[in-house]
Amino acid sequence: MRIDIITVLPEILEGFFNQSILMRAQKKGLAEIHLHNLRDYTADKHRRVDDYPYGGFAGMVMQCEPIDNCISSLKSQRHYDEVIFTSPDGEQFTQSVANGLSLYENIILLCGHYKGIDHRIREHLITREISIGDYVLTGGELAAAVIADAVVRIIPGVIGDEQSALSDCFQDNLLAAPVYTRPADYKGWKVPDILLSGDEARIKDWEINQCYERTRLLRPDLLDED
Repeated sequence: MRIDIITVLPEILEGFFNQSILMRAQKKGLAEIHLHNLRDYTADKHRRVDDYPYGGFAGMVMQCEPIDNCISSLKSQRHYDEVIFTSPDGEQFTQSVANGLSLYENIILLCGHYKGIDHRIREHLITREISIGDYVLTGGELAAAVIADAVVRIIPGVIGDEQSALSDCFQDNLLAAPVYTRPADYKGWKVPDILLSGDEARIKDWEINQCYERTRLLRPDLLDED
């Protein structure tokens, strides 16, 4: 899978994608993540990619031309399944969305900045808009990092124990069961006896019950009421 990220601040993302699981995924050849500095696609001698909005509104707006130039350059080299804009008014990013994106070969993530991007880009070049939450960030770089991380980690082979990824929170629209490790008794805080029993069937039942109970208490909105 290839993810191309268009940003005015690539240095924010460089360290993130060169660490841990994302770095290993790239070294294994399971994922490619490429950062593109939008300023490389403007003809402005000062490398500006923004301008004042029409109508006298406050703030600055990212211009059409550099974004179009960058996306057109990428599209001339390969087909993209989605061109995604990280936007607070996009669809909510969920595990289900991440699962779907992980099946694609190539996607583009466009990071917004300033007051946003010229709306004509959203009308003519963007195929999907995704929000990671109902709040506003100073730029779309963090949102792009979240999306890329969630998508890449579930590509088969990225995580050594694939069952671990499949049992993460939200894969079944449920929160995960509590997890414990050694020692079994720490300061009198004890691991549930069932987990020490070695009875796989009973442990599995305990896990499922815990998933439902924690979801009911903490995120009842995730449960299907139908």
